[in-house]
Amino acid sequence: MPKLKYTRRSDGRLQAQIYIGSDSSGKKKYKYVYARTQKELQEKINENKILVGKGIDLAAQNDTFGYWGQKWLKFKRSEVSASYYPVLEVNYKKLQSLYNIPIPKIHAADLRDILTELCCRNYSRSTVKKIKNIAVGVIDFAVENRVIEHNVLRNTPLPKYTKPEETRRALTDEEQRWIIDTPHRAQTAAMIMMFAGLRRGELIPLQWSDIDFAAGTISVTKSVEMIDGRPQVKKGGKTYAATRTVYIPAILRDYLQSIAKSKSSLLVCPSASGKMISNSAWRRLWDGYLCDLNFKYGDFDSYLGGKPKSKYQPGGVPFVIPRFTAHWLRHTFITTMYLSGVDLMTAKEQAGHADIHVTMQIYTHLDSVYKKKSIEKLDSYLREKYG
Repeated sequence: MPKLKYTRRSDGRLQAQIYIGSDSSGKKKYKYVYARTQKELQEKINENKILVGKGIDLAAQNDTFGYWGQKWLKFKRSEVSASYYPVLEVNYKKLQSLYNIPIPKIHAADLRDILTELCCRNYSRSTVKKIKNIAVGVIDFAVENRVIEHNVLRNTPLPKYTKPEETRRALTDEEQRWIIDTPHRAQTAAMIMMFAGLRRGELIPLQWSDIDFAAGTISVTKSVEMIDGRPQVKKGGKTYAATRTVYIPAILRDYLQSIAKSKSSLLVCPSASGKMISNSAWRRLWDGYLCDLNFKYGDFDSYLGGKPKSKYQPGGVPFVIPRFTAHWLRHTFITTMYLSGVDLMTAKEQAGHADIHVTMQIYTHLDSVYKKKSIEKLDSYLREKYG
C-alpha cells in the first residue's frame, strides 16, 4: 500500500491532494481534502476516489442550489409555456433558503422545513407539491450533470396539515342540464368542454373547419398560450398527446350544427368582436355566464326569502350555485366516459393525456366513489327489507 502523502496545516489539520481528472484543455484538476488524523484522511481520500470512479465531478462539489437552479430554469423555459414559466419562477423563489447551500450538503430536512413553513402560511397542498417538485427537479438536474450521485430530496414527504384542495368535481345531472338548456354567448364553450373535454387553450383557436359533422369529430391540432394576456397560437396541444381527434356525442353535434350557420366568424368561440378571446375577455364572459345561471337556477329562499326580481338589483344578487370552471367541465367529460363504460386507453386518447397514469388516477378515484355509492344502495335495500 503506497505511503499516505500529506502536509500539516498551521491549524493542525492534515491536507492531501487528489487527482480528479482533466479539464477540456487537458489541464489536470486536483481537489484538497482535510482531516484531523491519518485514518480519517485516508477514508476521505478513498471516498473521493470512489466518487471519481463513478463519474462524479468533484470540481463541482461547491456548486450551490442557486447555481443549478438558474441552469434548471433556463432549461425549463424551452419546455413549458410562456404563460406558465412566470409561475415556475415565483414558486422557485420559495426555495430561497436553499440558494447558497452547496448541492452535496443539502438534506431532506432542509426542504421539509420550507414545505412545513409554507403549510403554516396556508399554501394549498397542490402549490406545496409544485414547490417540492421544483426542488427535486433542480437536484435531478445536478445528478444528471454528475455533481452528486443521487437525489436526497426525492422522497421528502409533504406536510400532513396542508390547506384543503379546492374542490373540483364533475357537474351533477341537474347542473349539466343548466348548460344544455340556457342560451348564452358562453354556452358553446361550455358545451364543447363538457361533452368533448377540450381545454380552454384548445377551445379558443378552434375553427368551424376543425369540426367534421359527417364523421362526428373535432380535430384538435392547435392551442393558444396567453402572453401578456393575449392569445398566441401554436401548433399542437399542451403536450404531444393533446393533438388528437375527439369523437363527439350526438347531443353536442346536434347543438353545434344548429348554431353553425348563424355564425359569421371562422372561430367557434370568438370574442364579442369576432377575434380570439383574451384572458380578460374570457373572465368577463365566464363571470357573466355564471351570474346568469346563478340568477336562473339559484335557490335564494334562505338568503332573500325568494327569487330576486332582477339580476341587476341594488346590492347585487347572492352567488349561491357552485362557481364551476373549465376544469370542472373537463372533469365532467372524463366522468361521463367512465360512467358510460369507455375503456381507460380510449379515455386517455380522448382527453389528450400524455400519461395514462393521469387518466388511471381519475378512473381509480371514480371507481372508489361509485363503488361506495353502490354499496350504500345495498345497505338501503337491506335496511328496508329487514328493518
